[in-house]
Amino acid sequence: MVKKLLHTRYRVADLEKTVAFYRDVLGLTEIDRKTSPRGSKLVFLQTPGSEELIEICEFAASGPVIVGPDLTHLAFEVEDLSAFAKHAAAKGCPLSDGPTPTSNGSVIAFIDAPEGYEIELIQRPK
Repeated sequence: MVKKLLHTRYRVADLEKTVAFYRDVLGLTEIDRKTSPRGSKLVFLQTPGSEELIEICEFAASGPVIVGPDLTHLAFEVEDLSAFAKHAAAKGCPLSDGPTPTSNGSVIAFIDAPEGYEIELIQRPK
């Protein structure tokens, strides 16, 4: 049986552009950077308050990265969705959907990462 989730991997074509988005727009911290034995360039990022990591992988030998619509997303909690939206827009990354109130009192919105991966933002009720 597994013990806990360690990391989730997303393969991208432009490692530096994607890492900059996660760092500068979302506020994640780069924890480690290395090259795998097969030649993949890997960057591990961590969200404040979480143990799990996000692994961003660039490996051109795997071919082009094609992200289909509604394939997958990461969800992050934000304290103030309006403030986050202003911050992201100032960095050139406006929300792609929302904000939308939900039945449980949360407000959700979405933003697209550089490779087309969708990011969900959730502001929980106070």
